[in-house]
Amino acid sequence: MVERPGFEVSSSREPHRARTQAILTEHPAIRDLIGKNRYSFLIIVALVAGQFALAWSLQSAPWWAVLCVAYLAGAFIDHALFVMIHECAHNLIFRSRLANMLSGMLANLPLTLPSSVSFQRYHLRHHAFQGVYQLDADLPSEWEARLVGRSPLAKAVWLAVYPALLVTRALRLKEVRIVDGWLLINLATVLAADGLACWFWGAKALTYLASSFVFSVGLHPVGARWIQEHYLVHSPQETYSYYGVLNRVAFNVGYHNEHHDFPSIPWSRLPAVRSLAARQYDSLVAHRSWTRLMLRFLFDRQLLLFSRMTRSHPGLVPHPHTAYEPEQELSRQGGDSSRR
Repeated sequence: MVERPGFEVSSSREPHRARTQAILTEHPAIRDLIGKNRYSFLIIVALVAGQFALAWSLQSAPWWAVLCVAYLAGAFIDHALFVMIHECAHNLIFRSRLANMLSGMLANLPLTLPSSVSFQRYHLRHHAFQGVYQLDADLPSEWEARLVGRSPLAKAVWLAVYPALLVTRALRLKEVRIVDGWLLINLATVLAADGLACWFWGAKALTYLASSFVFSVGLHPVGARWIQEHYLVHSPQETYSYYGVLNRVAFNVGYHNEHHDFPSIPWSRLPAVRSLAARQYDSLVAHRSWTRLMLRFLFDRQLLLFSRMTRSHPGLVPHPHTAYEPEQELSRQGGDSSRR
């Protein structure tokens, strides 16, 4: 009888808090990296303008050109916008939480589906409750993992519809308000951008925007980022960084262990974290190629959606009713919220 696969289970707390404390003890200068990067807002403006400009330029292009540009350029732009939304979720651009939220909504405009408000809500809980099935939306649902199984085709389809599956995961999370005023504003602004693009520039422009979004999370080198971060290629290590060349166009999002250890440090300073704490990070398994990882995920029958670490209790926050805020993490790391 073949044993039915399931998630790996850890009886220990999430690994990042202990490593953060150890690194800060050995390298207290890392505290100086905590702060904001206001230049990220200019990056958001440039990326949004560039993506809409490409959509405008393709309104009379042949369909094959629309899809090619979406894959070769648009996917990278959308992925970069996801990274900026991630920065906004951690309040790493402005001191004002409202300014960060509005910046995230601006970054969301070309992505065709609203995600910035809900991402902030669920992503911060991922940091607080890493691996807790009822609280961490980054974990696949059990039915997802069973349905996909070991099939390369099913894995490919799963990546293609990944954004829709994230919505279904929200239903299993406890104590999270799914719909509120901010989410409705996010929905209205993105749908308005979609409608205006289609009205003024036509169906090809909207197809370019939608295809860029799908490629940025699907069968594309940057789509392997979703596998890279927490899928167990070297158990029991449960978080993995990527140090390949695509970090240059992905704003260092590959530095995932560094980010989980120090989520109050913006993207531009994460390489400095690794440099200062080289001994700790060089001892961890890391990825060097997103493309190689994508192919391994598709064709390695041992790398499943079940290849994730779970735990039965919160890993950082003392009680599930306690809301996780970036300021709590900043205080835990010994930083000053007014720094930089």
